[in-house]
Amino acid sequence: MSGKEKFGVGIIGAGWVAEEHLKAYMASPYCEVVAIASRSGTSARALAERYEVEAKTGDDWQEVISHPGVDIVSVCSPPNFHADQTVAAAEAGKHILIEKAVALSLEDLRRMVEAVDRSGVKTVVSFVLRWNPLFDCLHALLDQNAIGGIFYAEVDYWHGIGPWYKQYAWNIRKEIGVSSLLSAGCHAVDAIRYFTGKDVAEVFAYSTKVWQEYEYDPTMTGVLRFTDGTIGKVSSSLECTMPYQFNINLLGEEGAVRNNRVFSKKMFPGQTGFAEIPTILPDSGDVSHHPFQGEIDHLVDCIRNDAESHVNLADAAKTHEIVFALDRSAAEGRPVQLPLD
Repeated sequence: MSGKEKFGVGIIGAGWVAEEHLKAYMASPYCEVVAIASRSGTSARALAERYEVEAKTGDDWQEVISHPGVDIVSVCSPPNFHADQTVAAAEAGKHILIEKAVALSLEDLRRMVEAVDRSGVKTVVSFVLRWNPLFDCLHALLDQNAIGGIFYAEVDYWHGIGPWYKQYAWNIRKEIGVSSLLSAGCHAVDAIRYFTGKDVAEVFAYSTKVWQEYEYDPTMTGVLRFTDGTIGKVSSSLECTMPYQFNINLLGEEGAVRNNRVFSKKMFPGQTGFAEIPTILPDSGDVSHHPFQGEIDHLVDCIRNDAESHVNLADAAKTHEIVFALDRSAAEGRPVQLPLD
């Protein structure tokens, strides 16, 4: 158990996700935000003033990491900055919360993992849906083997990211967004890993584009073969014209899951139709579908109790490696095996 009563927090970035981090840290009795940096500095000052936070603000992210009062760094900058900032924070001995995508290349990902391994700091990667109420419900059911062994799984991330979002201006660029999965659909890849608990052996993917403003194909679908023979599918579309949809379908030997609907011969003998669980779905629009408070409380608990997170950088690297494999498959038109060379 860490003897420190309060951890100083530094936030890199000042957009909406940085603001969500800030609010969650402010609600924690163990945290105090002491530094914020944004590329212009103006937005960092505005964020601190809006929440009446007495923090050092500026335009140099390195000053956040070198700040002697900072124990935890939240990396909320655009994803092309994440690798350098994470490596620097780890080398400075800071614990790190990293927004996704954590890295835009396999080389950067491995560089980050090595830096964290050397430093021994705690990390959490912001696959925030792991604290979504539906995810909690389904994971509890799966822990009880409610649907038996899973032999097929599919997860879809369908969320049009157009000009109505501030991130659209940089999200459409290849050098920052990179791919549909790295930009946002990695939530689907992480979810299929989380629910199956299995490693992927091979993938095959296709991608396409309708919205020509994107410098990469914003729609992708991929087939997965797991090491035990289980198969699955993930898809991601950033150009769909519809409300945000996050689909979860799991087929087990004793039942099935379709989002918040469950059929379980084991738990409900005599069941004749799907039972619906009243809960908050990832695509509900409810604030709880992005449960940053749970995520940040979890990071603090890991630090205080010297425990590793179930979604630390080492775990998130497995999700990202699948994403890189799917992107490679779509680009080269062939199956790609894991682990990657």
